[in-house]
Amino acid sequence: MKNVLVALNVLLLLSVAFLFYKVFAGNNSTEKKPVIKEASVSSSNTTCRIAYFEMDSVDNSCDMVKDVKSELSKKEEAGMTELAKMDQQLREKMNEYQGQSATMTQAQGEQAQQDLMVRQQKLQSRKQELDQEYQSLYMRLNTEMKKKIEVFLNEYNKSNTYSYIFAYESGLFFYKDSAFNITRDVVSGLNAMYKSQSKK
Repeated sequence: MKNVLVALNVLLLLSVAFLFYKVFAGNNSTEKKPVIKEASVSSSNTTCRIAYFEMDSVDNSCDMVKDVKSELSKKEEAGMTELAKMDQQLREKMNEYQGQSATMTQAQGEQAQQDLMVRQQKLQSRKQELDQEYQSLYMRLNTEMKKKIEVFLNEYNKSNTYSYIFAYESGLFFYKDSAFNITRDVVSGLNAMYKSQSKK
């Protein structure tokens, strides 16, 4: 009887040892897989570098942007001058007709009204044309400018391994680490590129 109990105890001990081995060997193999995945994820994260540049600084310091603003300003000023001149001519004509109203016949009065209405419509039509011309110029220059910035950043990033380069504008991002601020490089690089392109 004693031998049977000893044999059962040994058998139970071996069974428990076998189960422990299976449980811990299984856990070790499953634990290693996530560690390997985490290692691969963290190693890929170290290569993902993000930089930014201050759009306000580019707006204020880039010669290209200044020239674009100047061109837009000239277009707007020319349009306003033209409209002001047309408006002045309309007012003068109105005053002229008002001065003659006492001696005008009904037909002349109606013709004067028709003339003023046509002039008013021409003024409104020209205003819309100038607005569309300005918007079209604005869109074209803005697209060209963005393209030039993109071309520069592609060239700039050949020697720097950034995964993303953002234009920082207040209200879009709430935190930035100034260690990744490349504004100075962007401004000086864009100015140099713009000067070389302007000489051609």
